[in-house]
Amino acid sequence: MSKGKLQKFAEMETFKNVFQYPYSVVSEVPFEMRGHWREQYFHNDNPIVLELGCGKGEYTVGLARVYPNINFIGVDIKGARIYTGAKQALNEGLDNVAFLRTSIEIIDRFFSEDEVQEIWLTFSDPQMKNVNKRLTSTFFMNRYRRFLVDGGLVHLKTDSNFLFTYTTYMVNVNKLPVLYRTEDLYNNELGEKGVTDSQMDEKTREILGIHTYYENQWIERGLNIKYMKFQLPREGELVEPDVEIELDDYRSFKRTKRSSLSTSK
Repeated sequence: MSKGKLQKFAEMETFKNVFQYPYSVVSEVPFEMRGHWREQYFHNDNPIVLELGCGKGEYTVGLARVYPNINFIGVDIKGARIYTGAKQALNEGLDNVAFLRTSIEIIDRFFSEDEVQEIWLTFSDPQMKNVNKRLTSTFFMNRYRRFLVDGGLVHLKTDSNFLFTYTTYMVNVNKLPVLYRTEDLYNNELGEKGVTDSQMDEKTREILGIHTYYENQWIERGLNIKYMKFQLPREGELVEPDVEIELDDYRSFKRTKRSSLSTSK
């Protein structure tokens, strides 16, 4: 580990808005604040919104600025990334922000039933080889159901055609209510359901205009940014879509090609 990362980790240990519970910790020590985030950390009764795979926390912090009366929690396993957003939130005095360092696979260990109102998935890894690692898979949807209110919102913002197509099939086959969908967020004026950009309220437009570090990379490379908002009812068995989806043919920023295959389920 580099000296810079060690310094960040050491400093982050002093941050009051960061909770670090990797699997090795939470498996032995239960998270006592589960079900009590509002009373023990935020000290209010406001709604809670999660950003899963928050990276540097741009969306978590950006949302907190727009909605001071909503509590936001960014979740990521990479502490060096979380450091950026956590420090910024502290510097700005944003008391409605927290960060949780843990694996999203065990996210339901940190929140109890009906504790969360919305989930944001911003530029998640498409995980084209393993469906159970996709954050919009039924594997994860069933976990979200354990703490998301009935009919709670899930937002997906992505550059990946593969993940967006997969998620479209997933919500369609399970008849999940789609509130808004567009394959070109910044250039297409008409979304599914006939909702135009002009019909969006100003705060929604402002939120969708928040750019993450990785989003700027995709935009610079000419990739369309896709967005979908759907509800997740608690009742009903979720099934995986049985379809072949063409893999993304681009290379990730500073990464090798994701797969040598041409399609995946």
